[in-house]
Amino acid sequence: MRQSYLLKACVFATGCAGIVAEFTLSTLASYLLGNTTLQWAVLMSLMLFAMGLGSRWSRLLTDRLLDRFIAIEFYLSVLCATCAVVAYFGSVLALSAGVFIYSYAFAIGILIGMEIPLVARMNEAYQDLRTNIASVMEKDYFGALIGGLLFAFFLLPELGLTYTPLALGAINFIVASVLLWQYRHLLARRGWLLTAFWILGTGLLVLGLYIRPIVIWGEQSRYRDRVVYQDQTAYQRIVITEWKGHHWLHLNGNVQFSTYDEERYHESLVHPAMKLSGSRNNVLILGGGDGLAVREVVKYADVKAITLVDLDKAIIDLARTYPVFVEANAKALDDPRVNVIIGDAGAFLARSEALYNIIIIDLPDPKGPDLARLYSREFYRLCARHLTPDGVLVTQASSPLNARLAFLCIERTMEDAGFSTIPYHTYIPTMGDWGWVLGMKAEEMSKENLVRRTRQLTFEDIETQFLNAEAMRGMLHFWKGMFDKKHAVEVSTEMDPTVDRYYRKSEWGF
Repeated sequence: MRQSYLLKACVFATGCAGIVAEFTLSTLASYLLGNTTLQWAVLMSLMLFAMGLGSRWSRLLTDRLLDRFIAIEFYLSVLCATCAVVAYFGSVLALSAGVFIYSYAFAIGILIGMEIPLVARMNEAYQDLRTNIASVMEKDYFGALIGGLLFAFFLLPELGLTYTPLALGAINFIVASVLLWQYRHLLARRGWLLTAFWILGTGLLVLGLYIRPIVIWGEQSRYRDRVVYQDQTAYQRIVITEWKGHHWLHLNGNVQFSTYDEERYHESLVHPAMKLSGSRNNVLILGGGDGLAVREVVKYADVKAITLVDLDKAIIDLARTYPVFVEANAKALDDPRVNVIIGDAGAFLARSEALYNIIIIDLPDPKGPDLARLYSREFYRLCARHLTPDGVLVTQASSPLNARLAFLCIERTMEDAGFSTIPYHTYIPTMGDWGWVLGMKAEEMSKENLVRRTRQLTFEDIETQFLNAEAMRGMLHFWKGMFDKKHAVEVSTEMDPTVDRYYRKSEWGF
């Protein structure tokens, strides 16, 4: 029975490693290839299919089952430990990491699929069929639960995509090593397996020493400018690059701002709403954890309270401590009027009872269902319930030039949620033509009056680098035909996030 318990312990460990391998490859594909939903769906499906093939092919293994199981664990150790390194090399040398990631996923799935049938067959000498199959599957599924929790709460946020694959390789190596040394007298190919043990053990140690510079080199190859900071959080990949004294923030490979010209974006986002609101007592900022929108809001002395809600604490920490951020946001988060809340914007509004004079939405583009729900009719209606009667809502709305239908969808959706809206845009050198949509409750402000008031805005009493009355009036004008298809564009809802589809069909969608 001792042998049976050891085999089940190994199944528990491999079940843990197997699910983490699936999650790691899916996350890696999302980061390097884009389109999170697509990558997770395809990678997970491919690996499950490969596991089915592995299970089927395991029937062909009729002898030396223990030898073969140990060899499979050694192979898995190699594949899991090197998947990130190979993917980064692939993105550099072959211009696409997809071939490497999907090939690794298929190979790992085949090997994982072979594990349980082999263990069940080895364990049949100790238990009857009914108990044998149930107990082996039980340990595998329990291991998968632990693996999923470890990935979500420890491996990804603490070890990142650099060391998580190495940890997976180590788990498979330990499983193989325990069985190798415990039952080496039963092995038919003991010499080969001992040689593999020493070579692979040495290889894992060497990879552990050099994997970080290798991954950094691969990361650097994805950017034209010098990478000066990188981190993997539970939510996103953070990279900061530098060129000629200016810095760029990239989240999951997408540019969020550049210190070269971020004032054009943040002044345009914040000040029109601040000027149009009947009062500025209470301001809510959703997203904007870098503190740059807050920097513009704190310029108003009559603002009494600013609530900033951001999902990723790592961004908030950078805004407060990283020199580039601190200089750019002028230590705005240290203003006593600012209250920072770590959490999801939608969840915060759902449980909050507060009313706000201005709500500023500074979130990433609506790429993927998780972000698209924050550009939905339901979300804008939720915002409306938290606005004072003369309050203002403003959201960044991506590029009207490169993602035209997504931009129009955002305006249409806000209108359907009960807002009179006004779209505006400007050119930002590092980002291209960029747009925003501002709204006030339709029962309080007609579209005509909103447009008229916006054209009359002045900003002389506020220190700005870019925005003035002339620039504001210019931002209200679009090119010929920009709004021709507006009424044919569908409203985006939580159940049907059309803004995500429009964005993916745009020049920037992928």
